[in-house]
Amino acid sequence: MPTRRRALALLGGGLALAAAGPGRAAPIPLSEISAYLNGIGTARANFTQINADGTLSTGTLHIRRPGRARFDYDPPNPGLVIAGGGQVAIFDDKSNTAPEQFPLSRTPLSIILDSRVDLSRDRMVTAYRDEGTATSITAQDPDNPGLGSIRLLFTADPVTLRQWVITDETGSETTVILNAFETGLALSPNLFSIRAELRARGLLE
Repeated sequence: MPTRRRALALLGGGLALAAAGPGRAAPIPLSEISAYLNGIGTARANFTQINADGTLSTGTLHIRRPGRARFDYDPPNPGLVIAGGGQVAIFDDKSNTAPEQFPLSRTPLSIILDSRVDLSRDRMVTAYRDEGTATSITAQDPDNPGLGSIRLLFTADPVTLRQWVITDETGSETTVILNAFETGLALSPNLFSIRAELRARGLLE
C-alpha cells in the first residue's frame, strides 16, 4: 500500500513525455501554462508510479479541480489515496482501520490543484527552461519551501502536461507516468469524498 511518504510523492507525481512534439526555440510562457492548468476542471489518466527505490505500481488517477484528486491502485497493491476537503487520506484495502490523513497543503500537488494557479507568483518557480521537446518548470510553495518541490514538463501546440517529478525534503525523487490523459469529464463529487469512502467501508455511520 502507499505509505505517507509515497503518497506525498504520488500527490506530486508525473506524466510521461509520450508523443512529444518538436523542440521550441523558447519555453512556453508561464502565463500560458497557468491558463492551461486553470482550464482543467476534471481529468482522468492511467498512471505508472516509479518510486525512489525503483519499485513500480499502476493505477488510475482522477482529478476534479480545485482541490480534489483520487489515485486508485491496481492489484496486487491494495492502496487508495483521496485528496478532498483540504485533506489527503491513505486507505488500505487489507485493513479495516481508519485511513491516515494529513493536510493537502503539505503536498506539492496542492500547487496545481489550487483554485487559481499563478506560476508568476514571487518565489514559486525556482527553475524554468526549454528542454528541446518540452518546457520544464520547478515549483514550490513559496510559503513552505521545506516541503519539497515539483518539476513539471509541458509540451506545446496545444499545451499539455506530460510529466511531473517530486523531490521531497530529503532529496528523494518519485515519478508517476500517466497515459491517455483526458479532460472535461463528468465526475461525481463523491469520487473525491473521504467521508463517502469511509461510509462505503463501514468506517463511518
